[in-house]
Amino acid sequence: MESGRLLDSAIVALDRGLRSVFAPARARRPLPGGPERSPDPLPEAERRASAALMRVNHAGELAAQALYHGQAFAARSAATREMLLAAASSESDHLAWCETRLKELAARPSLLNPLWYAGSFAIGAATALLGDRASLGFVAETERQVEGHLDDHLGRLPPADTRSRAILEAMRGEEIAHGAAAAAAGGTQLPAPVRALMRYTARVMTGAAYWV
Repeated sequence: MESGRLLDSAIVALDRGLRSVFAPARARRPLPGGPERSPDPLPEAERRASAALMRVNHAGELAAQALYHGQAFAARSAATREMLLAAASSESDHLAWCETRLKELAARPSLLNPLWYAGSFAIGAATALLGDRASLGFVAETERQVEGHLDDHLGRLPPADTRSRAILEAMRGEEIAHGAAAAAAGGTQLPAPVRALMRYTARVMTGAAYWV
């Protein structure tokens, strides 16, 4: 990558990161479950339970954006870069939906979001340096694990929280599609130790974001 192009790409990546972490997320598509509402009618105990889960999902969507941005920054082909940025755009809707739901639940995002973004961007960029096939394989595995994570949350949501359920179900369908597209584009399966490390890292992040 030429020095001028590298500098331009770095500036764009920095701008994306600052907007993702600090600017209000904006969705291009309507919020699943109907127009925004406040306050939420859930009982207090259920509101707290849903808020903790949606804080984790918000942190996860921020990390997903960072992964895609990092991978796009270091992608070797323009086609792979465009595919990754298109997926990141979809993830920005997920981020906005989760952020809106947190506001409805009178809850805050994770205080560690800058750390989640920076760490995930670095992981994404490092993966992309291994080549586009490895990068796409990382996307496919990430989305597979996210699918399992969302299934777990759908089972843990209070039954009355149909609003959060609609959001997570919409996200789940799109995460599956992203993973399938990455695999179809030539993503290679990652070694078992790498997949295990990814699961461990995700557990650390989700465990911390649940409370902090």
